[in-house]
Amino acid sequence: MWRRPAICARRRCAGPGCGSSRTRRHDRVSGQSEGSDFGSAGEGLPSSRDELVHREVLSPNHDERALPITMVVIHYTEMEDKGFAIERLCDPEAKVSAHYLIGEQGEVVRLVPEEKRAWHAGVSYWRGIKDVNSASIGIELDHPGHKYGYRGFNDAQFEALVPLVARMVKRFDIPRANVVGHSDVAPQRKIDPGELFPWERLAEYGLCLPIPEKLERGDPFDNDASFYLALERFGYDITDGHKAVEAFQRRWRPRRIDGIIDGEVRAILFQLLLDRDRGTTR
Repeated sequence: MWRRPAICARRRCAGPGCGSSRTRRHDRVSGQSEGSDFGSAGEGLPSSRDELVHREVLSPNHDERALPITMVVIHYTEMEDKGFAIERLCDPEAKVSAHYLIGEQGEVVRLVPEEKRAWHAGVSYWRGIKDVNSASIGIELDHPGHKYGYRGFNDAQFEALVPLVARMVKRFDIPRANVVGHSDVAPQRKIDPGELFPWERLAEYGLCLPIPEKLERGDPFDNDASFYLALERFGYDITDGHKAVEAFQRRWRPRRIDGIIDGEVRAILFQLLLDRDRGTTR
């Protein structure tokens, strides 16, 4: 029989270990001050109603959506372990959350119901949308990030991510161009999930745009200004042009991220726009 899931909140938790006090550095997930002191999150209860979700630990950090769901945003936690990530994502003082967290071994934890607006993207922008939180589902991947030893993502974690994203894409008719990383929607502030996230593997399932294989010859942009305008047209916030180019490279040419608008970067963007205008991608 299904039971009410644990409520994950400070000083109120149904799982073991609640009420214990730990001090830890949580600066990446919260984006706020370090050294916050809060109780550990409950282990939560099994999610018997959803075959893709292993347990639910509900975060209080959400509100009502103002927009329909049209995006998926993928993050990494950049924390030393999953338990502390869950605690932070459930801490009401942190004011940050996500809809799901996927452990490195593939455990899927639901933190916020999809119909609610989780607080995961922060100040962000994508394809004209400024309230990315209202328009998106946020997925945090348990990962040390660049701060604690950046590395590739586990197969078990990726294999849990694929059906979850596939269901979202089908349920909400989400365009492949709108399955993005945190760095895509917040290039001035964020670099996650980073250059080692397997976007090409996700693209093989038809769940995000692939890196163009064939590039049109020639330079389609008269100068850097025209490139920036095209980058904005594709979806990026170009308030900080250098950071926007770095974010584009991190997603579309991860082997070299330097913020320089070179011929290859120009060709990749041009091909992406051509494919979209021709109707071969959306």
